[in-house]
Amino acid sequence: MEWLYHYISFPITDPTWIFLLVLVIILFAPVILDRLHIPHIIGMIIAGLLVGEHGFNILARDSSFELFGKVGLYYIMFLAGLEMNMADFKENRFKALTLGLLCFFIPITIGFVINLSILHYGVATAILLASMYASNTQVSYPITIKYGIAGQRGVSIAVGGTAVTDTLTLLVLAVVAGVHRGDTSGGYWMLLVGRIILLGMVIIVLFPRIARWFFRRYDEVVTQYIFVLTLVFLAAALMELADMEGILGAFLTGLVLNRMIPHVSPLMGHLEFVGNALFIPYFLIGVGMLINVHVLFGSVNAIEVAAIMIAVALTGKWIASWMTQKIFGLKSVERRLIYGLSTAQAAATLAAVMVGYNIILPDGNRLLNEDVLNGTILLILVTCIVSSLVTDKAARRIAMEETQPDEHHQRSTEKILIPVAYLDTIDYLMELALMIKSQKFEDNILALHVMTDAGTNNSEIKGRLCLEKAAKAAAGANVKLVQLSRYDVNISSGIIHTAKEQDASCLVVGLHRKVNIMDSFYGKVTENLLKSVHREIIVAKFLMPLNTIRRIVVAVPPKAEYEAGFQKWLRNVCRMGATLGCRVHFFANQKTTGYIQSFLETKYKQTRTSFSNLDKWEDLLLLTGQVNYDHLLVIISARRGSISYNPLFEELPQQIYTYFNNSSLLIVFPDQIGDEVKETITFSKPIGDSSIIPLYEKIGKWLFRWFKK
Repeated sequence: MEWLYHYISFPITDPTWIFLLVLVIILFAPVILDRLHIPHIIGMIIAGLLVGEHGFNILARDSSFELFGKVGLYYIMFLAGLEMNMADFKENRFKALTLGLLCFFIPITIGFVINLSILHYGVATAILLASMYASNTQVSYPITIKYGIAGQRGVSIAVGGTAVTDTLTLLVLAVVAGVHRGDTSGGYWMLLVGRIILLGMVIIVLFPRIARWFFRRYDEVVTQYIFVLTLVFLAAALMELADMEGILGAFLTGLVLNRMIPHVSPLMGHLEFVGNALFIPYFLIGVGMLINVHVLFGSVNAIEVAAIMIAVALTGKWIASWMTQKIFGLKSVERRLIYGLSTAQAAATLAAVMVGYNIILPDGNRLLNEDVLNGTILLILVTCIVSSLVTDKAARRIAMEETQPDEHHQRSTEKILIPVAYLDTIDYLMELALMIKSQKFEDNILALHVMTDAGTNNSEIKGRLCLEKAAKAAAGANVKLVQLSRYDVNISSGIIHTAKEQDASCLVVGLHRKVNIMDSFYGKVTENLLKSVHREIIVAKFLMPLNTIRRIVVAVPPKAEYEAGFQKWLRNVCRMGATLGCRVHFFANQKTTGYIQSFLETKYKQTRTSFSNLDKWEDLLLLTGQVNYDHLLVIISARRGSISYNPLFEELPQQIYTYFNNSSLLIVFPDQIGDEVKETITFSKPIGDSSIIPLYEKIGKWLFRWFKK
């Protein structure tokens, strides 16, 4: 073993070995700590403690930890802003604002008094440390998703309150850090506020416009990823120019890009993957290497600091949750849910303590000393455990008490079938399917390629490429795709048989591409599907990426509320609006609007909606002034013979070609009650040809207008 000691000395300084050991820690630490039920964020910090100079002295905290630590810190705050549910915040904004202010001012007030009177810290240290008690990270939010209550009122209030609290905490951090970089004269404060407002407006106003322009022109995921990171570090650099902390710029970038990076998109999958796989663990390991266990357990003062931090954080959040419950008359179980979701501290707390730890005061001491750094680790550990336990218990109670609506949708398993045939449309169809899918089901997106008996080797190769591209798009969003390939006598038959065999609840197909003048608008395949499949069919045409859509305009015909699939298509539209963060504008008559509003009040309050009258379907062309190039037009149609079917639907293809050809479009055919429409042979329709009926309807319509005139 002498040769081993000859080449390896501790602490290790060779970059290759350092990176290797960091990867080993990132690989095995979660596996081991999962068995001990310890949160990953704590596990990485403990691992850094063990390998650092205050542990077994295996690794030296070299410049790589400084570099990746800075990137990881920005990454944590960027993802914190990106994962905020802004729709929930807007729906319950007053309640969330109240909770956020209470969760900020109560802990910071209690903490400031205790930090001055008991811990005897200076004013700047007391303020910064007290602000850390107020911060919050939604560590236990996935628990609400597991129990299916993510849309519950208490969850929306807690998530919105987090946005308020963390923003105020970061502002306090930025101001305290900025003060220690310059003087404190009146001119400095005026200049500081002016720079913050100016550069903040640059980020808030310009970044979304630049991002929307970029995403419309470049759809390659790697290019988009590099672009987003560029914006993050540009915002951080701009904030540092204003003598503020760069983490505030990263957080603001996450908030302003929130609408353009859907949570179920490949880009979001890549952002989370790279951050959680490398940058954030590297940062957490670096934090652990700074911890001195000997100081924590060898000093009564360190234990006292940690105990006070934990007590103030838990007590302050409980008081804030209790006051919110009393002010708005919430249930006790909602108070416990809000408390559980508001208690955990991780991202913003780590950011604050690291910034304060790195600020050197004129007397040579740190703004936040080692006692606070070590106490922060215990604070994160205890609050994460308390948050998880309280949230799990409250969420389980709410899920048991919540009465589920008696809907056909929830009695059946949701499966979305996507027939793929063209490589250039697969990304759009997959993006649409990911937005309307329910998070409660797994493996519920199916991609199908059908080959006919007369197919060639080229069609088989094309089918394999289409399925691979669809699988890649799904994998980018961390969704498992079921790939299906089959031979059949024709394309329509293959899709119909697969839909029945797989019990597909929804079909997403691309709009037919006309090859010659004799082609119909929908195409032969889609027309056959409409005749033979009674489940929901969505015909899609996109002219730009979905994440750049600014508004969804929905045209709803009279009597649409009587269709069996009314709630299903309405649910899908609301999911799209919530994911994209854009407004959904419904055009319908007064009666149908009442049914839509009643459904939204009970299930999708967080979706931003507006309503306009569309008394008669003949007035559909009035929407030409309401649909812009960056809007998505959704037309709710119906199959022949259904309750809401209108003969004017026959003119829809020509109207779309003439008036809406430059707009992204969805044509939705809702579920029908019973089996598919049968093509029966009668004397009036001897060969089952549907083309005769539209002719009679057109003649009748012409006579009606003539007599009316």
